[in-house]
Amino acid sequence: MRPIIDIFIMQKENKSIKSANGKSFQMVAKTLSGLEEILAGELISIGANGVQIGRRMVSFEGDKALMYKANFCCRTALRILKPIVSFQAKNPDEVYEQVKKLDWQYYLPDKKTFAIDAVVYSETFTHSKFVSYRVKDAIVDYFAEHELLRPSVRINNPDIQLHLHISHTECTLALDSSGESLHKRGYRIEDGDAPLSEVLAAGMILRTGWKGESTFVDPMCGSGTLLIEAALIALNIAPGVFRKNYAFEKWDDFDAEMFENISSDDSNEQEFLFKCHGSDISPKAIMGAAKNIKNAGLAKYIALRVLPLQDIKEPPAEKGIIVTNPPYGERLNPKNLLETYAVLGERLKHIFPGYEAWVLSSNSEGFDQIGLKPSSKTGLVNGSLDCEYRQYVLFEGKHKDMVTVSMVDASKRKTVPRRTVR
Repeated sequence: MRPIIDIFIMQKENKSIKSANGKSFQMVAKTLSGLEEILAGELISIGANGVQIGRRMVSFEGDKALMYKANFCCRTALRILKPIVSFQAKNPDEVYEQVKKLDWQYYLPDKKTFAIDAVVYSETFTHSKFVSYRVKDAIVDYFAEHELLRPSVRINNPDIQLHLHISHTECTLALDSSGESLHKRGYRIEDGDAPLSEVLAAGMILRTGWKGESTFVDPMCGSGTLLIEAALIALNIAPGVFRKNYAFEKWDDFDAEMFENISSDDSNEQEFLFKCHGSDISPKAIMGAAKNIKNAGLAKYIALRVLPLQDIKEPPAEKGIIVTNPPYGERLNPKNLLETYAVLGERLKHIFPGYEAWVLSSNSEGFDQIGLKPSSKTGLVNGSLDCEYRQYVLFEGKHKDMVTVSMVDASKRKTVPRRTVR
């Protein structure tokens, strides 16, 4: 994947960012570690300007319509933030003083309820909840000093969600336009054991470059998240179609007609001429996956089977792509875990020649048991676990035989043919 731009440096001026309809303003999209470039590409594709990549985030510029689109369309975004102010602070009291300077009548008019979410990466700030309390105190004290009716704090479903991010002494306070994390699409009604985040699943699939041009397979599908996200990508259906609400819908400047036009536009949807195939050893997991798939309205595009790895005897199509997330032995502890990886490697090699396989795991011994040489490795994070995402190009015979044949072909044609399926 091509690099997109330089590392993002947050605006340091102590000033608020306001906008009118059609005017551009700065935003920040949060994501998971390892998915930053993918998210940047998504933002560029919907018209974002000034895109810059940071750590677990991408900054960009756009207007109100783009903010709505980013929430509705980006598969790898966790939330979309609209920064209010950035400043330096060494302790919670300095945060209090800086926050209190803002014109809170503008951000919290008409006694709107609010809540504060704080994320802290700092040696000097050791308690994120205490910092949140100080921000709350600053807002309440602002209204008291101006003899105004104070807004109320509401933890669940507030009118205005504020997000405070502290990195060392750099502090940024932002309006959260998303509300509930965007990984909560709305289609999943059965979680199963150790469910994969929808954002991570979509990022895994987008990392492969697959967009629906071949058969998709997950032989350890669990509750079906990879299958559903794959079908949505193949059909080019926005992940926001299942979502009931966003935080920006409670803002005073919410443009309902604009959002309706964005959310109801299906002109970019496309046909999916193949199918997603999922299997799992657990009947309970397959039942849960079936419910999720039905709830997402994708049963036509996804086939499910209760089938252990070792019983897979033939591929569902001659060529395709495999993306799977086997158990790691961290949260789930199946018997003979390493044997599961060995069986996976054996099935990939003997049943799926001509395919391309991608495997996510935090278990290095498990990867060793697969017994295949990866074509690429990417670092990703699943929950709190550092993982590797490995690509395997599958072919018949031995790897050295393929290399020898390719070298001979290269001497004849100047280019080496690749058998990677895209």
